[in-house]
Amino acid sequence: MALDNSLSRCAGLRGRNKLSICNKLCYAVGGAPYQITGCALGFFLQIYLLDVAQLDPFYASIILFGGRAWDAVTDPTVGFLVSRSPWTRYGRMLPWILLSTPLAVLAYFLIWYVPPFENGKVIWYLFFYCLFQSLQTCFHVPYSALTMFITSDQKERDSATAYRMTVEVLGTVLGTAIQGQIVGMANAPCLKGPSDILAEGNSSYNSTEPVISIEHTKIAYMIASGIICVIYILCAIVLFFGVKEQKEPMSFFQGIRLVMGHGPYAKLVMVFLFTSLGFMLLEGNFALFCSYTLGFRNDFQNILLVIMLSATLAIPFWQWFLSRFGKKTAVYIGSLSVIPFLVLVACVKSNLIVTYIVAFAAGVSVAAAFLLPWSMLPDVVDDFQVHNPDSTGHEALFYSFYVFFTKFASGVSLGISTLSLDFAGYLTRGCSQPHTVDLTLKILVTAAPIVLILIGLCILYTYPINEEKRQGNRKLLDNESDSDTDSTELANVV
Repeated sequence: MALDNSLSRCAGLRGRNKLSICNKLCYAVGGAPYQITGCALGFFLQIYLLDVAQLDPFYASIILFGGRAWDAVTDPTVGFLVSRSPWTRYGRMLPWILLSTPLAVLAYFLIWYVPPFENGKVIWYLFFYCLFQSLQTCFHVPYSALTMFITSDQKERDSATAYRMTVEVLGTVLGTAIQGQIVGMANAPCLKGPSDILAEGNSSYNSTEPVISIEHTKIAYMIASGIICVIYILCAIVLFFGVKEQKEPMSFFQGIRLVMGHGPYAKLVMVFLFTSLGFMLLEGNFALFCSYTLGFRNDFQNILLVIMLSATLAIPFWQWFLSRFGKKTAVYIGSLSVIPFLVLVACVKSNLIVTYIVAFAAGVSVAAAFLLPWSMLPDVVDDFQVHNPDSTGHEALFYSFYVFFTKFASGVSLGISTLSLDFAGYLTRGCSQPHTVDLTLKILVTAAPIVLILIGLCILYTYPINEEKRQGNRKLLDNESDSDTDSTELANVV
């Protein structure tokens, strides 16, 4: 009888590794807030600071770089604090997610509010941008590490990651749609310069068109941010009550040197540091590129929406592709597929149809950029556990330092790109821009991303974890887990 009970408990332990569809969906929903807010900030914050808050490009670059750099610093800090947090009845990760949410949405809303004073605007936006990034880190780092604590089964983790990536890309669509469409309906007219007036000549002005002022645009940004804040709160609640965290031992100091010195992890971080930097440059400057270089000021929000819809549709394809051909191959194909289309949009004269085609193709690559890093990180953690069987509980470090490097790269890309526009002579709310600004935007959206993506793929060639090694690591860990469970159960029987 004791042996039967022990075998039943053993089967129960294995059964706990299986996740229901409801568990996976609730876990996946938790990734939406980061992507919704990140997409809105990535696509629209630069143009908002320049044309709505009407900050000088130099100060805008300080805000964008300072906020992202601060955000990067907070990631390992939060990773340390999470690892030192006591276990509660709700787990170790989930309380961080729930408690950070109210203040995070308040800070996010105030980013999109234009204060009624001029002298302290830069301090206002820098403070609330940094505050939001810190609070969102308290949400995102525990959430990212949660992948390793909802189940120990690799297939279930990969499946949950696919659910998460699908919802996250849907989140980017939602963020683009809410921010782009609401703001697009209240887009204030540009300010015509002397060259624009001379180019128009004596053309008549249509006074029957509705007059949209900059105040209408400010209100539109606040409405969009308010809707996003409500979605953020709802997603946090669904995650908290829909996911059960498994208890695992965790420590910080004894493993940090091993984590940062693990070769496959360092190479993987460098790969996605460069590739994500390329896509971040494309994301951060695409709205300005569409508005000024291509001349689609009234269509850019629809073009951004096409990118995100295409990415959503491509997620199931990439999930199938990586399971069929391997993750390294998927990274190569996914990242390289966008390059011909970036060359096309740089060489072909401004054409709306061509731009939509490029946007669709870019979305397919964006889907790969979303899915593959988070799908490959668990493989690195498994490889670390195989090589360091006595060092456990460092999963949060892997995720927090990965997020640290990618966010730091994001800050560098936004800061450099906005500062470059300042040097090029960007005109706030101008109907047209100098040729130097058009050239700068073209480089930031086409040439620079291509070079960075190629550098990342060259580093990927040295990444040692292929499909054979990945499956071998999983078998070793499964055998070790089964052996430990059997030994424990036998001891209980005796």
